[in-house]
Amino acid sequence: MKLSDIADNAGSRKKRMRVGRGIGSGKGKTSGRGGKGQTARSGVRIKGFEGGQMPMHRRLPKRGFNNIFRLDFAEINLDRLQEAIDNKLVDAGATVNVESLVKAGVLRRAKDGLRLLGRGEIKTKLTIEAHGASKSAIAAVEKAGGSVKILAPAKDEGEAA
Repeated sequence: MKLSDIADNAGSRKKRMRVGRGIGSGKGKTSGRGGKGQTARSGVRIKGFEGGQMPMHRRLPKRGFNNIFRLDFAEINLDRLQEAIDNKLVDAGATVNVESLVKAGVLRRAKDGLRLLGRGEIKTKLTIEAHGASKSAIAAVEKAGGSVKILAPAKDEGEAA
């Protein structure tokens, strides 16, 4: 085998269609765009257009609501917290909060604060600072001899106190 013998498999590289190159090419004149009108031009904008009939997206009622003030909490379950303690990622003696969990790599980012959820069980005595916690999570932590401190959510500067 020589370097000049090396070639791609037949049909693996297809040449692009050159449009508008005469009637004999099969893609001349209108270049596969049909006749005149909006779709023959560049910058066509008729995705939801239904020939003048009221489009489906305008016939259907609007639904839903997005609350721009909604807080998005980083959530952690008790079993993941216990696993992080067992793997020596989190120091059980220190206060566990959202910053320490992000620094340890247990959570990816802090978001608007930490919410503690009750799946699994905790065996270690912990002091946890969270912005929210389920009743079952608080009960499980207190049963293990620890405590949960609920922090107030971070208020914006423009909000009235």
